This record gives sequence, structure tokens and C-alpha cells, in this order.
Amino acid sequence: MTSVQERAAELTFAELYARVQQFYARHMWLLDTGAAEEWAATFSEDGVFAPPSAPEPIAGRAALTAGVEEAKQRLSEIGEQHRHLLLSLDVVPRGDGGIDVRSYAQIIATPRGGDPRVHLMCVTYDLLVFEDGELRVKHRRVTRDGRP
Repeated sequence: MTSVQERAAELTFAELYARVQQFYARHMWLLDTGAAEEWAATFSEDGVFAPPSAPEPIAGRAALTAGVEEAKQRLSEIGEQHRHLLLSLDVVPRGDGGIDVRSYAQIIATPRGGDPRVHLMCVTYDLLVFEDGELRVKHRRVTRDGRP
């Protein structure tokens, strides 16, 4: 058994589920505060993010960092704060030590001085892995409600 498999196997399902929830709480906080490098570091070095807004998947930490920095600048210019909420987590441990997670992603947008509104509703499909004892996103695919 590899060290990745050993790490996942030594946790009870309840412990694993709690670790996954805590991971996402920190992961989304980093994204929403614009901590680009720290957020990108929550992906594996070769991590892939396939959002519906990108024509091609975004691969690697440098590209992930650049994407968050760009989004932070754009949101600052329009005076809007986004909050990402992951809800209804379905956590499925895999035999190879990876963890499949499906969740609803709700993005709340609040304009400066305005009222919050639901900006997007999506479904997120993640493959999480343990690296150096920490959870990381290996692959993320996001689908957006209202699009094929």
C-alpha cells in the first residue's frame, strides 16, 4: 500500500468527511480573500481546474495563481465581493487513496453598498488526494446550471 493509500485508510469515514469539510472551508476562504498563491497550493503541483468559464482546463499552480489574481483585480474594479459556498458534499473514498467529492457550489455576489445575490449555481466534481499529509485537489470539474 502506498503512503497515500495508508493516509486515507487510517481515517474513519467520519474523520475523513470532517477533514474534507475543513479543507473546503479553508480552500474557499483563500479564494474569496484573493490569497492566490495559497489557494493554488491547495492543488497538487499538476492540479487541474476545469471551470465552465474557461475554454480549456487550467493546469498547474502558476496558472491557477494567475487566474485568482486576475479575478481579484476584476472584482476590485467592479466593486464586488464573491463568496463560494460548497454544499451537500458527497464524499467517496477510492481504492487508490483518492477521494471523489461531488458538491453544489453556490457563488454569492455582493456589490459594494448593495445586497447579496446568487451569482451562480454549479456542481463541482473533485478528485482529492493526500500529499505530505494534506488534502489537495488533483482534478476539479465544474458544471454550471443553465448550461449544457
